[in-house]
Amino acid sequence: MTIREAAAALRARRISSVELTKAALDRIARYDHRLRAFITVTGDEALAAARRADQELAEGRDRGPLHGIPVAVKDVFATRGVRTTCGSKIFADYVPDFDAAVVERLRAAGAVLVGKTNMHELAYGITSANPHYGAVCNPWDPERVPGGSSGGSGAAVAAGMVFMAMGSDTGGSIRIPAAWCGVVGLKPTFGRVSRYGLLPLDFTLDHAGPLTRSVHDAALVLNALAGFDPRDDTSSRHPVEDYVPPEDPSLQGIRIGLPENFYFTRVAPGVAEAVQKAAQLAEQAGATIIPVRVPDVAAMNQISRIILLVEAAAVMQPYMERWREIGDDVRLLLEQGLLLSATDYVQAQRLRRLMREEYRKVWRQVHCLLTPTMPIPAPRRGETHLRWEDGTEDLRPGATRFVRAINMFGWPALSLPCGLDPQGLPLGAQIIGPPFSEARILRVAAALEARLPRLAPPAL
Repeated sequence: MTIREAAAALRARRISSVELTKAALDRIARYDHRLRAFITVTGDEALAAARRADQELAEGRDRGPLHGIPVAVKDVFATRGVRTTCGSKIFADYVPDFDAAVVERLRAAGAVLVGKTNMHELAYGITSANPHYGAVCNPWDPERVPGGSSGGSGAAVAAGMVFMAMGSDTGGSIRIPAAWCGVVGLKPTFGRVSRYGLLPLDFTLDHAGPLTRSVHDAALVLNALAGFDPRDDTSSRHPVEDYVPPEDPSLQGIRIGLPENFYFTRVAPGVAEAVQKAAQLAEQAGATIIPVRVPDVAAMNQISRIILLVEAAAVMQPYMERWREIGDDVRLLLEQGLLLSATDYVQAQRLRRLMREEYRKVWRQVHCLLTPTMPIPAPRRGETHLRWEDGTEDLRPGATRFVRAINMFGWPALSLPCGLDPQGLPLGAQIIGPPFSEARILRVAAALEARLPRLAPPAL
C-alpha cells in the first residue's frame, strides 16, 4: 500500500490511523531484530499521535495526504524529547529539546512518527554497518548491505515497516539505499528542504529528502517539506510548486540526455540494459532521448571527495577528543580530512565553480539526464572491492561514482527501481536535473514507473 492508497482508505473509513500504526509497529517488532533498521522506536507516542489523527479526520480537520500515515526519520534529524544519536556513541545520550524543521513539517502535515532509523555512523559511509547500533541488513537478502548512509530508512520502507522514511544525502546517501533496497529516493535541490536540526556531516553537500514506495508518494512528501526556513542560512526562497505529477503523465516535449561517456562503463550485468530499457519507455511516453557527453565526472568525484573530507573533519573537530569512540572506517576518513591542506580545499572549490559552468552547456541541450544509480546491485556484507574484467577498485569510490558528484552542485536527483539483476536484486535508474527541476524529474519518474514492472515486496 502506498501513501496515496492509505490516505484514500483513511478518508473512506476503511481503516484507521491507529490500525495503520499498530500494523507498522507489529511489523517492526516482527522483523527488526533481523534487519536492524531502527535505533529507536517510539511506539507509545506514535499511537497517541494516531489517535489524534483519527479524531481530527473524524471532525473534518484534514491536514493533507500524510495525515495519519506512519513514517520514520533517519536518526540524524533532531526530535524533541527523543534521543538523536547520528548513529554514534558520541551522541548516544543527546536528547534535543526541539524538532528539526523536517520533523516539524511532518508533524504539521499530520504524519505519525514511529521512530528513528539506523544509519552509517555520522552519515559517513555507504554500508550502514554500524558498530554501535548493529549493521543494517537488506530486506532482499540479509547477507547484503542496504546501502548508506540512510540504510535504515531504505530497509524500513522496503520491508513495509513504514510508508516513508526521511534520509540525508551528502554523496548519494538517499539514492544508494533506494537503489539497493528497491524503493524511490529523492534528493531535492540544495536549499529546497530545510536542514535546520539536521546533525551535519558537511556544510555545503548535505541534503534532506524522502525514501518512499512510489514516485507519487515522494512528491506528496516534498509538497509537505519544501519551502523557505529563516533558521537555515542555506534555505532557498525559490517558489514552491505542486510536485505531484499528473496521472499517466506525458513526456511530450521533454528532452532526456543519455550519457555517452562514464555512466555505462564498469557496470554489473543487467545494469546498462535496465537503464537503456527505461530510456526506451521514456521515448514511448513522448520524450526525446538525446545522446550527450557529460563533463569529466571522474574529476568531479575527486573534487567532491576533497571537499567532503575537509568539511566533515571541520564539522567534527569540536569532538576531536572523543574520536577514539568512533568506528574505525569513519575515524580514518576524519583523520584523512585533517591531512589535506588549505590549498587543496581552495583549489577544489575553484574547480567546483568551473565544473558547474561546464554543466550549464548540458542543461541547454536537455531537461534532465538518465543514468544508472549504482553500477552494481547490493554487495554482500564485508565486501570491500569491486572486481571488473580490467581490474579492481575500492567499494566506496567505485560504487558511488554515479551519485557523488552532483551533490557538489546541489542538483536534484531521484532513484527509482528499474528492474532486477540476474540474481533477483533490485537495480535503480537515476534522473538528474538542473536546480529546482523537481517537478519535471518527478514527472519523468512517474511516467517510467507507470511503464516499468512493479517490484514485488521482498520476502522476509
